[in-house]
Amino acid sequence: MATIDEELAQLERDIRQLKIEYDMFFGGGRKRPPTEIEWRIELIVKRYAERGGDLKFGQRFRFNNLSQTYAKYKDVFRKRMAQREEGTVQRHFGAAAKAIEAERSRAQAEAPQKGTPSAESAPTPAAVAAASAEARSFRVAFSEPENESQKVDQLFEAFRQAKQQAGEETAKLTRAGFNEFVRKKTKDLQSKKNCRDVEYVVETVDGQVKLKALVKS
Repeated sequence: MATIDEELAQLERDIRQLKIEYDMFFGGGRKRPPTEIEWRIELIVKRYAERGGDLKFGQRFRFNNLSQTYAKYKDVFRKRMAQREEGTVQRHFGAAAKAIEAERSRAQAEAPQKGTPSAESAPTPAAVAAASAEARSFRVAFSEPENESQKVDQLFEAFRQAKQQAGEETAKLTRAGFNEFVRKKTKDLQSKKNCRDVEYVVETVDGQVKLKALVKS
């Protein structure tokens, strides 16, 4: 049976993971909200809210901070979910919408020159395809990945979930191995290219998930 400190540590990890997965959900990186993690958090929070007398001072202080953090996240998630359901999220939000809007503006500007009606023009199939590919990508940059664990976690989850959605094998993909890969790859490129930041891109191309490391000037 897990100790109180172990359960509090798990609660902290779950809250961090919940935020990562909700961010991915609202950004279009996953189809459903992370209800399983949220349910697990709710159980632990409820249990220790009722057993506050069993906690030592340090444990109670830690639990209170974690539960307050979770309450703040939960309120933000609730509001964003309501906006999503009501359709009040900003219409042109995200890379895909910006690309489509830019293509539409260009088409509108060219329409009078070609003698065509000036009504709103639809984006070309090529623009839609490019925008959709951009929307399915995930980007994050590192300068010192060993000190940027939250961003490494986000990259790992984006990569893992992209592979799952593409039907690719993820059983051999471990967080520790991934962390070491990012650390070594970043240091290697920084040394070879004499750069400070290395950007990693998770994208799906022709049904295959790719992880690219790009040097940033």
